[in-house]
Amino acid sequence: MPHRLRKTRKRRGSRTVGWGRVSQHRKSGQKGGRKVGRRKHLRSYVLRYEPDYFRKKGFHSLEPTKINVLNVGDLEELAVRLSIKEGLEEKGGLAILDLERLGYKKLLGMGTVTKPFSVKVGSYSNSAARKVEEAGGELITIKQERV
Repeated sequence: MPHRLRKTRKRRGSRTVGWGRVSQHRKSGQKGGRKVGRRKHLRSYVLRYEPDYFRKKGFHSLEPTKINVLNVGDLEELAVRLSIKEGLEEKGGLAILDLERLGYKKLLGMGTVTKPFSVKVGSYSNSAARKVEEAGGELITIKQERV
């Protein structure tokens, strides 16, 4: 549209240019297109329309927070899967399950175990240790193995 045909051209010379009282639009200006006042008077705008404008602050842990766990009831199924893949070692008549190598950090005591296993794991619960030993197996922690 040519500049000469715009609505504001017709209002030039009038006191308010179509905005009513003089003081209604004086001092207001435009707030768009700049980032001034984002932490002050434009904070509600930012929170509503740009929720990721303020970045997260604070400590970010580099250690993984999720610990892979395995229950005692899953040991027999795991041994069957490993024997099919021929990844199951035996020593002294006990099948050795190296849970640390398989990615598990802790052995928990939910379920039952009927076959004896020698289980290498980083940590375990008291009920898991009791159930494995009652079945005739043994638990080897990684700390005991290194010594």
